[in-house]
Amino acid sequence: MCIGIPMQIVAQHDESATCIYRGRESVIDTMLVGPQPVGAWLLVFLDTAREVLSETKAKQISDALEAMRLAMHGDNHIDHLFPDLVGREPQLPDFLKL
Repeated sequence: MCIGIPMQIVAQHDESATCIYRGRESVIDTMLVGPQPVGAWLLVFLDTAREVLSETKAKQISDALEAMRLAMHGDNHIDHLFPDLVGREPQLPDFLKL
């Protein structure tokens, strides 16, 4: 399984960018998304950017990855990472409602 990582651009190059996630820098291929400004967020799979993200979406993905990391270490205190889901009933999308 391949998991996408939200990474922020710290330097743009011709067809790549230096990006950072949790303090780790990597050179990312940006040919699929084109040149992006410093500060932009990318969804990265295997050192290749596949999608440009909003800062909000990048934070949601980062929080979900953190929840997965905590769960893998036996920590089930992850509600703070999903504030949009805690304390509400799940809703079906309109196309599934009868």
